[in-house]
Parts: sequence; C-alpha cells; structure tokens
Amino acid sequence: MDKFVVRGGNPLLGTIKVSGAKNSALPCMAAAILTEDEVILENIPQVRDIETERKLLTSMGAEVELGYGRAQHRTHIKCAILSDPVAKYEIVKTMRASSLVLGPLIARTGIARVAMPGGCAIGGRPIDLHIKGLEAMGATIVYDHGYLEARADRLKGAHIVFDKITVTGTEDLLMAATLAEGESVFENCAREPEVTDLAALLTAMGAKIEGAGTSTIRIQGVSKLHGARHRINPDRIEAGTFLIAGAITGGDLNVDSCEPKHLGALIAKLEECGVRLDVGQDNIRVRSGGSMGGELKAANISTEEYPGFPTDMQAQFMALATQTEGTTTVTENIFENRFMHVQELIRMGANITISGRTATVRGKSPLQSAAVMCSDLRASASLVLAALVADGETILDRVYHLDRGYEHFEEKLRGVGAQIRRMGDVFGKK
Repeated sequence: MDKFVVRGGNPLLGTIKVSGAKNSALPCMAAAILTEDEVILENIPQVRDIETERKLLTSMGAEVELGYGRAQHRTHIKCAILSDPVAKYEIVKTMRASSLVLGPLIARTGIARVAMPGGCAIGGRPIDLHIKGLEAMGATIVYDHGYLEARADRLKGAHIVFDKITVTGTEDLLMAATLAEGESVFENCAREPEVTDLAALLTAMGAKIEGAGTSTIRIQGVSKLHGARHRINPDRIEAGTFLIAGAITGGDLNVDSCEPKHLGALIAKLEECGVRLDVGQDNIRVRSGGSMGGELKAANISTEEYPGFPTDMQAQFMALATQTEGTTTVTENIFENRFMHVQELIRMGANITISGRTATVRGKSPLQSAAVMCSDLRASASLVLAALVADGETILDRVYHLDRGYEHFEEKLRGVGAQIRRMGDVFGKK
C-alpha cells in the first residue's frame, strides 16, 4: 500500500498546472452512453476514478480508449452496442459516481441494473432523489440484493422539484431527460460548474437544454443524440488545493490552467486571511502567508452548495487555519461525517475541537511530523498540506484515496520545491 513521505519547511516556488476536473469528466464519460456515435473528451485527468469508469463502460460493451502522454489526455468512447447494461459492484465499489450511469442507461436501453454507489466514507449520499425523479419520468425501479433495477419503454418529460440540491442527481436526471419524450423542467438544481460542463457536452451532442448553471433547467427531449468533441473544465478543487499549498508555505506559486471564476468563494476567504492573490484570466498567483511570509489571519467558513464555499475544500482550509493567528470556526453543512482528518491533524499538533457540525481551530499551532492515516480524498490533501509546514518527516498512509482525484499530485508538488516522495507502487506506471 502506497505511502507519502513529506519533509516540511520548503516554500513552494514556480508554476504548477491544474488538470481536468474528475467531477466533470465522470458524468461526461457517462453521457457517452446516450449515443451510438463516438464521443471524444479532452483534458481527462489521469486518476483512479477515471480508470474505474473506463472499466465500468467497457464491461457494458463500450469501446473506451484512454489517451495520455502524446494523446494529451484525450479519451475516445463509443457505445455502439451496450450488451450488458449493468454497473457491477466489483467495479464501482470504490466510486460513488456509479449512480451517474443509471439515467443514461434507462434512457438509451430501457433497462439498467446499477450497484449502490461506494466512494469516500464522508457521509450519506442518498440515491433516493435519483429514484424519485426517474419514477416521475415513468421508470419502474426495484431494489434487489444491493442493486437498483430500472425499466422504462421510453421516459416521459416531467416537472421535478428536488427536495434538496444534489449534484449527481441533477446530472443523472439531466442526462435521462435528453432522450425523454416531451419537456422536462427541473427546479432547485445544482449550479456547480460540473453541471454546466455536462450540459455543454450534451448540447454539443444535440440535446436541447436551457438554464444549466441556474436553479431551473428546461430540457426538450429528442429522439437521438450524436457524437461530439468536448474539453473538460479545469479542476477547481485541485486549483484550490494548490492555492492553499502556496499560502500555507509562504511561497510564490503560480497556479496555471485554472478557471478563477469557479473559485470565487475560496478566493474571498483566502484574501480575508491576508493571502495576496494576483488573479489572471486562467491563472492565480499566490504570494504571501504561511511559515515563510507574512502572518495569516483567521477567517470562518461554512460549506454550502455552489457558489458557496465548497465542501471539497473544507479539509484543506482547515489545514491552513492551523497556521493562522486567531480562532477559526469551520461549519460543515453538506456531509455529516467529513471531519475524519481532524484527529490526524491533532496528532500533528493542531488545536481543534468538534461540536456537531462545527470544528473550532485555534492557531497558530507549530505542527510536528507524525505517522498519519488518509481517510478520504480531500482529507488526504489536507494532511499533505499540513505536512508541508510540519517540523520533520511525516508519513501518510493509504494515499490511494488521493490517487482517486489528484493527477500526479506528489510530482506536481515536487516540481515546485516540496520535499515529498512516494513509497510503494506508483499509480499509472509499470
């Protein structure tokens, strides 16, 4: 099992390039199910969840070619024949995005058998909103030994008001509605950039969609979609993680190939902390704060759906809060079990207490190296950030969590001066 070994104390200096967004790529790959033609996706990140999705689509009968290196992260998917419309548990048990194939499979083939999703153990991700929406569109769904079985001759357009904002639920039903008969109107939709990215691909495939990126989306169903070429958005969470890496180490770091307009809530909080940011069209330079620069100030955060502060940046911001002057409160409103990194940060010397959904961080704490355990994807990143400023050499176990969503994370950090190395089998290399 792979480990990271990190020696703290180095400011990060130079340019670091952001990869494509995993959370955009996964639904866009699932969207290829909706057509017999080839779908070409560019800027696909080389991470474990993408490989899992490739195995999933291939197991259904699709042809999937993941291209890296000279292929410039370009992926070709052709679902001409879907001989086995089943999302098998042994493939999807490590990935919550398995539910994203439910809608497109029913819309395209009239039948789907999908294992209940897995992924990070950060709290409940109920699939009931997917089921409720698909049933409103005419699908019959039963639960059978850990699988959802869904059937429909052809889905019908429906007016659906989501009980709560759900990103995967919005994406799943959006895909299903593109081939439904008649018009669908969805209210209380997720507004995340990943939803907008998926809608852009679907539109390029011939779908008729209005309002993506707002709380109300209208879809006029069509009888058939065609192939398309689409470039995946930059990963806003990876970009945010690197911004905090630059701030916490007091470096001079240029985060390149990102989309600053997707990072508004984080940028505002970093500036509130006293971090100097120079925001460009597709890059952000971070030049202050941390152990080697000026003093950082505490700033409270409360996670919300986009455009609020993202839950996927909560753990990383908490690592930064350990190095600020004053007391920070971190309130987690999205997932009920997303403080598993706290005990590991405490092992490194952080002063953090938890009461319900709120963590109180008292800085500025001198962090020390320790052996720590990664519990989920973003918790892994927060522990790396803490290790970058800790005294001594920190060993992080179970970094396979991090490999699910960050492309060549340690290599990118090492390229800007971090002392970090991997022990064990290197993902993506023989």
